[in-house]
Amino acid sequence: MRKALICGISGQDGAYLSEFLLSKGYEVFGGSRDATTNNFGNLKRLNIFNQVQLVSINLTDFRSTLQTINKIRPDEIYNLSGQSSVGLSFEQPIETFESICIGTLNILEAIRFCDTSIKFYNAGSSECFGNSPHEMCDENTLFKPKSPYGIAKASAHWQVVNYREAYNLFTVNGILFNHESPLRPERFVTQKVIKAVNEIAAGKLNKLEVGNIDIVRDWGWAPDYVQAMWLMLQQETPDDFVISTGKGHSLKEFIGMAFNCVNLEMEDYLNINQSLFRPTDLQCVVGNPQKAGKILGWSSNHDLEWIVSEMFANKINF
Repeated sequence: MRKALICGISGQDGAYLSEFLLSKGYEVFGGSRDATTNNFGNLKRLNIFNQVQLVSINLTDFRSTLQTINKIRPDEIYNLSGQSSVGLSFEQPIETFESICIGTLNILEAIRFCDTSIKFYNAGSSECFGNSPHEMCDENTLFKPKSPYGIAKASAHWQVVNYREAYNLFTVNGILFNHESPLRPERFVTQKVIKAVNEIAAGKLNKLEVGNIDIVRDWGWAPDYVQAMWLMLQQETPDDFVISTGKGHSLKEFIGMAFNCVNLEMEDYLNINQSLFRPTDLQCVVGNPQKAGKILGWSSNHDLEWIVSEMFANKINF
C-alpha cells in the first residue's frame, strides 16, 4: 500500500485529493498545523474523515517538517498548504510569503535529507502569470505576478524546479487555474456569489455586492484537477504542467449562470462596490492545457454552467 502525505488536507483540494487517493488504495496522511483542533469539515462532508490519518505539522518550522516526513516516510507528498486567498494576500503579505515559500522550501529540504525517492507535488497557480489578455498561458509563458500571493507562488515554483535540477529529485509544479466546487470557502468570490443568490431567492437578501465583474478567468471543476495532481507523480520523468479548461468566462457570466439557477434576472439584484476592487486585479488569464492532455492524458470534463449549477444545488443541500 502506497502512502501519501497531503499538506493542507483541510482545504477544498486536500479533501478531494484524499477521496481520490483512498479510492486508489493509498494510505492517506493529512497534515495540518494543529490536527487536534481543526474541524476538518470538508473531510466530514465527503464522509472520509475516519479513513485519513491526521498529523500535526508546521511547515514553516523545519524541525517539525523533517520529523513528520521522517516518521511517515511517504511515497508521495502533496503540498496544498499556505495562505490561499489572493485578496487577503494584500492585507497579509508576510504571512502569505512565509506560508507558501518557507513551507515549500522546508518540504524540499526534508526530502533531500530524509529520502530522495519521495515524489513531491507542489500546488502552483495561474496567478504567477499575471495579466495575460492576449494569449493562452502555457508552461513557457513568462511569470508576471501582480499580487503578493502570485509572487509567493512564483518563488515556490522556482524552488521546486531548482531542487529537481540540482538534486535530481522528483518534484513537480501543477500550475492550476481557478477550480471550483461546493467545498470552496465563502471568502472566494464564486462561493460568495452562490451563497448570495441562494439567499436572494429565499428572500433573505436584497442585493449581491461584488467588485469587478468584467474579469475573465479559466474556471474548472476541482475533483477533475486533483486527478491531474496524481497523474503528474505517476510519470517517469518529473515536469511542470498547466492544468486548465482552456476557456475563459467573465465573472459577470458566472453570476448570470447562478441567477439562472433560480430564474431571476441578474440586473435586478447586482450592486457594484468599488471598495471590493483589488489594488492590482488581473483582467484576463486563460490556460492552455495541451501539454497535460498530450502527456498526462488529462482533460477537464465539466463546463462552467454545469459547475455553477452543481455548486448551487449543493449549497442548498448543505
